[in-house]
Parts: sequence; structure tokens; C-alpha cells
Amino acid sequence: MQFHKRAFHLAAASTLLRSTHSFSPAARSPISVLAPSRTFAISSSTLLKMMNPSVSISSAFDGGNGKLNKTEQLDDQLTVFVDIQKDPYTELEKMYHSQHFSFRSSIKDIDRATTVRYVLANAGEASYPSAWEGSTTFFSNSPSDPSSWLRKLDTSYDKNTGQLSWTHTHDSKGTSTYFSYFPPYSYERHLSLISKCESAPGAMVESLGQTLDGREMECIKIGTGEKICWINHRQHPGENMAEFYAEGLLTRLLGLESGYAVDGQVHDVLKMYTFYIVPNMCPDGSFRGHLRTNAGGQNLNREWCSSGSEENGDYYEAPTLERSPEVYHVLKKMDETGVDAFLDIHGDEELPFNFLAGSEGCPNWSTRLETLHGAFLAKYSKTNSDMQIPVAYEPDEKGKGKLNVCSNQIAARYDCLAATLEMPFKDCMSNPDPERGWNGARSAMLGSSVLEALVYVGPYLREDGDLTAFGEEYAYVKPTCDYKSL
Repeated sequence: MQFHKRAFHLAAASTLLRSTHSFSPAARSPISVLAPSRTFAISSSTLLKMMNPSVSISSAFDGGNGKLNKTEQLDDQLTVFVDIQKDPYTELEKMYHSQHFSFRSSIKDIDRATTVRYVLANAGEASYPSAWEGSTTFFSNSPSDPSSWLRKLDTSYDKNTGQLSWTHTHDSKGTSTYFSYFPPYSYERHLSLISKCESAPGAMVESLGQTLDGREMECIKIGTGEKICWINHRQHPGENMAEFYAEGLLTRLLGLESGYAVDGQVHDVLKMYTFYIVPNMCPDGSFRGHLRTNAGGQNLNREWCSSGSEENGDYYEAPTLERSPEVYHVLKKMDETGVDAFLDIHGDEELPFNFLAGSEGCPNWSTRLETLHGAFLAKYSKTNSDMQIPVAYEPDEKGKGKLNVCSNQIAARYDCLAATLEMPFKDCMSNPDPERGWNGARSAMLGSSVLEALVYVGPYLREDGDLTAFGEEYAYVKPTCDYKSL
């Protein structure tokens, strides 16, 4: 009988082989002998060599970030090393930021489900390397569907090597899979949101100016109330949860998913406030896949006033049309309207909570602002338990806050309630959900539920008299970032 190479390869491709081939010296022809006692398994490394899988890593899409470093076969497993790409150099902070990643992986030439290990090779060089502890990578096969993103629970960070890793089993068809630090909010989705707002009755969309890359700085005006409330989102472009928050807020205010019908609380808040809402402060950086900077490399949350001094040789003018037109145009409009209440919506890499960072470090921090902050936060946490009170950044001492930070500048400039709202990249420990963690849908829900707190403090925003009406349960609580000690 003739020995066929094709037959051998078909046999070798199975996980378990139970036949061996030998040749009879007398007949000088191959014979097949069934030998169960000599059963053996082909190792996964041998199978990988036989399949010779090809790996393609791509981030050439809206918000993409990730570059193939190398592939290796380690411990009988295909391992793919990816590098996070850095933001442009930040002139003021004198550093290259990085942490955001979002890339597509295609594994081809496999004939069976294959588990691949992914490694972010330069994770230890990120802006906040300690934040990788407890982080879990998101993955999806349908990236434009926010509900499809789930978390890799085997994500781990090795601080000795500075590498973040996880595994994923690709099906035999080699279906492309997307991995991301947080589910993406694309510029296409942004434009769709703007279009919906333009069509909604009672909303006026205005472009305040253009970015360095020529994108419009859209601002949505809603309401007829005397109080002026500004809410800005996504100054740091890699903090995608901030624009999901904006979408949730705008959807409720305008009834975007209910034929423009709105609830009673919305009617009340629109009589009390006129809103100016900027869904994305940094559309260029968002599209380019940056973590914290615009197209020119500026961290917009450090561009809200000039800093340093000519005497010390570190004077830095801000905002400017040349470096930070996004802030320049928004701040110009704020000066026209005034501000009575302000929120700056962000995401935090380190703390696994939603929290509010106040303006305690401003020179005008007062009993009024402290009381308003406490009452607003307490009401917010009662409305949505995803918001909590005791955990936040350690507050600055009065007069020692950085006024080039957005919420500090607004609080000092307009003597108003102003705060930075942070959402986690990690799972939210207030209401844990390991498989999904904190995600786009919950960010949107948090955005839609802020209205009750705004209505609650609205009548007192400019009240300099007795603010005891809020009661002790709404009193200010000094926060701590040491949540493990609580």
C-alpha cells in the first residue's frame, strides 16, 4: 500500500492519534498496525506550527490605538505583544501621555478554536501604571454595539515586567475581535447625537468654533430658566464614558427615545435652568485615539488660564487659538452667558467609584459653596446609588488649587458651584458587575439621573443667607481616596 503525506497530515491535525506506521523488512512495504498502547497526543505547540496562524493587529479606525510589537509561542501558546501608542508631547506637562488602547485582532489560518494570549508590552510606561491593578480589558466582535462589550476577567498586570495581559479564544473562522480600555464612542456616533439634537424641539445646536483639525465645537442649548448650567464632557478624549454620560443626559432632556416626550422632572428643570451642553470637548483627540490631549498635544484640562511666570521663565499662556482653541471658544461663550452651576465630566483610571471632585482649593471656597456641593452630591447619590460620597480625590487646601484646571477656574471665575465628575474605567465597587463592569450604558444612566440633584440645589445657587434647609444628611463630607481604609 502506498504511504500518502496527505493522509498523515489529516491524522496529525486531530488532537489525538491512535495509529502508527511501520515498514515490514520482508515485504519492504509499509503496513498499518493499530497500536492502542502507543496512543499519544500532539502538543498544542505542534498544532500551532502545523496551523501556522497569521496575526493581524490594526488600529487604523476612529479612536484606534495599538501597534503590533511581535508574536511568540510561549508555554505552548500563541502570544501577541501590542504596544500602546503615545499622545503627542504635552508642552506644559512635558510628557507623552498614554493609557488608552483600542485595537482589532484578526487570527487566520486556524482550523479549530484557538486561545491566544495578548500582552500590552509597554503598559508599565503608561501615565498611570498603578491603575492597571484591578483593571479588566473590554472585548467585542461588534464594536459599534455598546451592549456587546464584555470584560476579560483574566486580565492581570505584572508590575515587575510592566505588562498587562489577558487571553481570548478565537473561533475556527478567525472572527475579528476588538479589545479596548473602554467601549468606544466614535465620532460617527457623536455626529448622530448632534443630528438628533438638531431635530429635537426646544434645542438649539451652535458651533462655538473649530478645533485644530477643523472639527466643530458643538454646544447644545436647552431650557428657558434663569439659572445658567454648563456641562462639558470628554476633555480627555480617551475617557469615552464621558460622552456616553452626555448622551444619557441629552436623551432624557430632549426625549430623544420617546418621540420627544419628557417626564415631569425634565419640565421642572427646563423652567429652572438654561443648559449649555458640550458633548465632546476634544473631538480631534477622540478620533486620533489619544488619552488626554488634543491634536496639538495639549491637555485641555490644564488650559483654562495662563500659568507660571515670566520671572521664573515658565510662563505658559492659555487658552490660545494656536494650542487650545477648544477651551478658548468655550470659555469665551461662558463669559457671555455667565455660569451658576457647572459640571466637567471625566473618567478616572485609578479609583473604582463614581465621585465628585470639588473646588475646595479655590480662593473663594466658602460656606455657601461647601453646602451646595454637599447637598448636590447627597441628592445625586440618593437618586442613583452608582454615585457615592466618601471616596474622591483628596481635596486641596483653600487657595492652593490649580486654577488652570477647568472646574477650579469656573468656580473661581463665576463664584459658582463647580465640580469634576469622575467615572471609573474599572468595575464600580458601589454596585459591582464583573462581566460588564462600569460601561457605556451605566454612564448614560448616570447622566440622565443628574437632573434631580440640579433641581434640588437650584433655588439656592446664589443664596448667601441661611442654607440649613438641606438638613444634616445633605451636609458636606470631606472625601478621601484611601477607600480601602473605609
